[in-house]
Amino acid sequence: MKQIVRSMWVVAAMLSSTTSARAAAEDTGAAATRALAVARAANLSGEIALGYAGGEVFDQAFGLADRERGRPHRSGARWLWASVTKQVTATLVMQQVEAGQIALDQPIRAYLPWFAGSSGDKVTIRHLLQHVSGLPNPNDTKPNAQDVQAFYTKTGAAIGDTARARGFCSGTPMAAPGAGFSYNNCDYLVLGAILEQVTGQSFAALVAERIAKPLGLRSLRMAADKAPRGGGAPIGYTTGGKRYPVINVATFGAAGALTGTARDLVRLDLALVQGKLLKDASRAILWSGDPKLGYEALGVWSFAAKLRGCVAPVALIERRGDVGGTQVRNVIAPALGRAIAVFTNDDSVDFGEVWQGKGLSFDLLSAAFCQAGG
Repeated sequence: MKQIVRSMWVVAAMLSSTTSARAAAEDTGAAATRALAVARAANLSGEIALGYAGGEVFDQAFGLADRERGRPHRSGARWLWASVTKQVTATLVMQQVEAGQIALDQPIRAYLPWFAGSSGDKVTIRHLLQHVSGLPNPNDTKPNAQDVQAFYTKTGAAIGDTARARGFCSGTPMAAPGAGFSYNNCDYLVLGAILEQVTGQSFAALVAERIAKPLGLRSLRMAADKAPRGGGAPIGYTTGGKRYPVINVATFGAAGALTGTARDLVRLDLALVQGKLLKDASRAILWSGDPKLGYEALGVWSFAAKLRGCVAPVALIERRGDVGGTQVRNVIAPALGRAIAVFTNDDSVDFGEVWQGKGLSFDLLSAAFCQAGG
């Protein structure tokens, strides 16, 4: 507990009033140019958006959205946000915590009295947010001939967050609550159901009303049921340059079905930095990484990393996603007032781990956040 409290103080410190001044010290356009050079050197195909609080967002596309037809990526295209959706879901949950409608340490059944699973009185909201619930995992369902789990091919009314909470996600648990980290989309599908229950609105309506409309994010919306590629413009590819198998992106719900532009994702990040969506205290909780869980916070990972060209370690808020052949790396540097979103339509790209001090993510973040990062 002391480690978590200390982490909250670190988050509060890195969100000081000096943010805008420090971010404006260097031209963000130059940083974007450096990051783009890194992407091109790595033969990355996709789009990068980079911005700072109170300033302009730069974005540029490169490579092919459709390899067979030679169709290039274009700036402002619709991308699958994949599990960055979880970042949005966690933000909506914290808004309800502020409103007094949700408490992080209350169990599922406090909000979904009909939840049938034996975990209903044991698994808390915090457990769900940090993937330590032990609930059944959709990734364990039987795959089809294309190696896609059955859970992600369903269509119709049965794929909604509340329907999933009533059905698959309330099945026999895989582990005891709090026993250990296990990444699981059911955690956020159940959170989506809880949000719908306490607000009386659909998850899609909440995103539109609480996130998209106040921030002017016109591209942000949920993937429609059975929409090809979830409505995303790029075609997703996998190992060997093969097209990613057909899935129904809408089945990911509050765990991974949001879509939108790279630019709007960075605008969302910067709105969080500027306190436009949550109060400082709530944001500090949201971004407090737990060392025992690999520095996972609530819906994101929060840690400090040494980057090339920065004198001191940089506090980072990271959210990554991978669905339908699309990968996204979304990273905020709150003390610098900066955020970067990197999308690629190739799920075979190895981004590496920032903390290892090498690899594509390390090079991109060094270029984006440090004076001599490139």
